[in-house]
Amino acid sequence: MIERLNEGLNRKLTLISASAGSGKTTLVSEWVAACGRSVAWLSLDEGDNDSTRFLTHLVAAVQRIAENIGESAVGALNSPQPPSTESILTILLNEISALPYPFVLVLDDYHVIDDKRIDDVLIFLLEHLPAQLHLVIATREDPQLPLGRLRARGHLSEQRAAALRFTPGEAATFLNQVMGLGLTADEISALEARTEGWIAGLQLAALSMQGHEDIPGFIRAFAGDNRYIVDYLIEEVLQRQPDPVRSFLLQTSILDRLHGPLCDAVTGQADGSVRLEALERGNFFVVPLDDKRSWYRYHHLFAEVLSVHLRAEQPDQVATLHRRASRWYEQQGSAANAIRHALAAEDFARAADLVELAWPAIRRSGQETALLGWLKALPEGLIQCRPVLSAGYAWSLLAGGELKAVEERLRDAERWLEPAADMREQPEALSAEMVVVDEEEFRRLPVSIAVYRAAHALALGDLQAAMKYARRVLELVPEDDHLPRGAAVGLLGLASWTNGDLEAAYCIFADGMANVQLAGNISDVIGGTIALADIRLAQGRLRQAMRTYKRGLQLAQEHSESVLRGAADIYVGMSELLLQHNDLHAATQHLMRSKEQGEYTGAPQNRYRWHVAMARIREAQGDLEGALDLLDEAAHLYVGGFFPNVRPVAALKTRVWIAQGRLSEAVDWAREEGLSIEDDLSYLREFEHITLARVLLAPYQNNRTNRSIVEIMEFLERLLQAAEEGERTGSVIEILIVQALAYHMQGDIPAALVPLERVLTLAEPEGYVRIFVDEGRPMATLLEAAAKQGIGLNYVRALLTGFGTDERWTPVSQVMNEPLSAREHDVLRLLRTDLSGPDIARELMVSLNTLRTHTKNIYDKLEVNNRRAAVRRAEELDLF
Repeated sequence: MIERLNEGLNRKLTLISASAGSGKTTLVSEWVAACGRSVAWLSLDEGDNDSTRFLTHLVAAVQRIAENIGESAVGALNSPQPPSTESILTILLNEISALPYPFVLVLDDYHVIDDKRIDDVLIFLLEHLPAQLHLVIATREDPQLPLGRLRARGHLSEQRAAALRFTPGEAATFLNQVMGLGLTADEISALEARTEGWIAGLQLAALSMQGHEDIPGFIRAFAGDNRYIVDYLIEEVLQRQPDPVRSFLLQTSILDRLHGPLCDAVTGQADGSVRLEALERGNFFVVPLDDKRSWYRYHHLFAEVLSVHLRAEQPDQVATLHRRASRWYEQQGSAANAIRHALAAEDFARAADLVELAWPAIRRSGQETALLGWLKALPEGLIQCRPVLSAGYAWSLLAGGELKAVEERLRDAERWLEPAADMREQPEALSAEMVVVDEEEFRRLPVSIAVYRAAHALALGDLQAAMKYARRVLELVPEDDHLPRGAAVGLLGLASWTNGDLEAAYCIFADGMANVQLAGNISDVIGGTIALADIRLAQGRLRQAMRTYKRGLQLAQEHSESVLRGAADIYVGMSELLLQHNDLHAATQHLMRSKEQGEYTGAPQNRYRWHVAMARIREAQGDLEGALDLLDEAAHLYVGGFFPNVRPVAALKTRVWIAQGRLSEAVDWAREEGLSIEDDLSYLREFEHITLARVLLAPYQNNRTNRSIVEIMEFLERLLQAAEEGERTGSVIEILIVQALAYHMQGDIPAALVPLERVLTLAEPEGYVRIFVDEGRPMATLLEAAAKQGIGLNYVRALLTGFGTDERWTPVSQVMNEPLSAREHDVLRLLRTDLSGPDIARELMVSLNTLRTHTKNIYDKLEVNNRRAAVRRAEELDLF
């Protein structure tokens, strides 16, 4: 067995999967002790289903190999917003890959994990595993990992129940030498057969037999269905223990993890550490969790049975024991464990006190999800009489996107601020006495409530209410109270942005972030960089947007030891700008930098943007299906925040459909969104309305029977006027481009050059390229026509060079495989007139059949099938 495990070290993963009590932990312990590699061991329990806790314990386990590893990860975990698990692992793996020696990471009892996010952590870990690390998983059931793929690639070593069973010889060694029983070969064989080599069964049987006078009789009686053996043996074991040991086992069964002082606090005794050491020496189902034998846990199966017996024998003691554990954890500064045991004790008043005291730290660390779970476990009436908790409940609901319940919680908090007035209206609501644990938070409650109301209104799209409450905050706080002032001013800026007033939005939001920076919340300032750059992009100021990103990145780097949140998002934004400059390589490199070196610093609301940015790169490379796949992922990751969603993923997908010619799907999108050219215009829907214009124009290129082109042109003119009035130059540039293309579709090149000349003037100073190149051959034709007129000559030549790198466009000079003859040029010029076919034949003094031959040759060379299309194509190619 040990040899097989050693052979598996050359692969990525060793999986030891077998039923409870099969000896998985014992086997792994013996193997790793002799394998010649350092070992990081993480024993899991149900509490590790929280991804933050899992990552914390994972990093702590690896730090036993090298204590400096994972410092950046720990700092990120303790930052104001929790990091993504994928990126924490990226940072950790980068540091592991620098180690000069290999080691083994053991995840024991992985079957207790049922959180898919943690399965995803392991999948990512295995996909990027450095050579220095070998992963071992011990579990009762197969994990939700791609085991088939790992087998096929030779990355998996497996050991299952059959390999773990004791042979008769191993059973004899264990029973007689380890457990000290003098059994005969027949007795050992019988016992081994009855337990089928199940190690826990043998251990339980051995404990039951210690001191038993009739060993042969016991073995003969030891029979029956294995489903009942455990209960039978546990009863035998417990009944044979001295009362102090039995009492210790039952009382400490409420604990997920065992520690001497903690056990003392729970049992009221002073021998917890000694008891745990004695239990370990006696093979009594305790598993050490660290090298110092300071923390242990019970074998899960053993703990379950102990818990059942405790509740059956001492039901009145369960709550008391949990309260004692809660007090101990509180004294140690472990708020989460203290709250968990208080809730288990159903001591809801104590739990509420602990939650309220923990609320400021929770808010700073962004752990609103944990807070929400605790608050939902508390009785409704208990929360209603605690204004600080009610306000915290409102914020955690808001952060979790549960907007409907926010208002009620804010009212619960608010009514305690002016009880005299509210008593007349709701006397029954204030019949209970108000409870306040954190006086400082209570004093700040009017400000906090106003901030939450402003944020809630903004999330609901009620800009007037958002601005009203934000201004209320500014009235309540002094000039030097920078954090609430910064939050309120920032929300006012976001409201202006949502309303399309971009310059005011930029100035106001920048002022808010300056206050936040004075308050020391650097991570929020870095995150605010994304908003400021987005506003500049909407204004068409690409160069200012890049400078904004660089300032934010510099700030992140200056505080890299403590705060990095937002840096990954900055790299994504810079990638989008580089793509617009048509530097696909640099754009891709910035996305990789975001993912590999800093994605854990990104805000959750911005995770979808990485996929959008990569989709744009795929589209630029001509991989439209790949772009759609990435946009689907982006839609799945999208989380609404307080920034306006002005470029919805569905509209981005529609533009790709147009490029693919999937016009029916594009039309369905417009119908489902309720879009019409008669709509009132707003900034929030501007991108969608421009997309609608593209949807309506797309069929016109091949079929003139769709809606009147005049109506579409009028719609574009309305869009242009609205964008100009809002000084949204980014939109102005795109609308002018669409107008130029619409004139081109109508065959009116001179008219198309009018908006094109203007857009070139606006776009050249900012270095726009991709917005032209993405339009393909029609835009290239217009740019060549502009060059012939001397319009923006240098810029146009640079843009045409950009077309040469685009796989979806062929330069005009390469379109015709065979040029027109001189006579065919004569025919083509007359096809452009109103002359009929016979009139053209008479003008050229040729027969009608000869004319038809020339016309057919022209159509073939221009790849068209009618006279009107031939004229339009010739205009595109400047053949007249």
